[in-house]
Amino acid sequence: MIPQQCIDFIITEETGGQAYYTKFACHPVWPGGASGITIGVGYDLGQNTLADLKATWGDLLDAATIQQLGTAVGIVGSPANQAKLQALVAQLKGITIPFADVVQVFTTKSLPVYEAKTLAAFPGLDKLNGLCIGAMVSLVYNRGTVLTGPTRTEMQAIRDLIAQGKPEGVPAQFTSMKRLWPNAPGLQKRRDAESQMFQQGLNAMAAAPVA
Repeated sequence: MIPQQCIDFIITEETGGQAYYTKFACHPVWPGGASGITIGVGYDLGQNTLADLKATWGDLLDAATIQQLGTAVGIVGSPANQAKLQALVAQLKGITIPFADVVQVFTTKSLPVYEAKTLAAFPGLDKLNGLCIGAMVSLVYNRGTVLTGPTRTEMQAIRDLIAQGKPEGVPAQFTSMKRLWPNAPGLQKRRDAESQMFQQGLNAMAAAPVA
């Protein structure tokens, strides 16, 4: 498991923090863009199956609530789906998921899956400090593990740098990624924070006594 510092960071980035979540995001929301209806810590119903919804949330949500949320499964954001997604937000507004529950689901269900995906996509990452791993898990939780295409240049470079044993080049790739979101200061700040987190991990490794 990645350090608590990293877990708290991802939860805050994805929910806005406990106060914001409780006031604005404790009901199913549609963030817009390509996202589907989202619950919890960035859990996108549009990108998941009903079976995954049941497996992930079935311990905390009753069958009726799962059935209601199931109406949003597989519906992703697009101009054609905009009216449907807006209607779903209205239909599902009676569902409230407490912050403690979303943290529990994230840490026990979602996080282990994404940590495994991250380690598989970036060979050699497991040899680095936990803060380095946490920064990469945050990136993958936000962007996935696709490494091909012009928007994935930096992610390809990160994979190669880690595999080549040159992790010192990784923080700059996080900041370079900001080119993709010139009008999204929140994402730019997140990439900067991940870059700093990765560097903290490298600094900790450099300071560790040699056995």
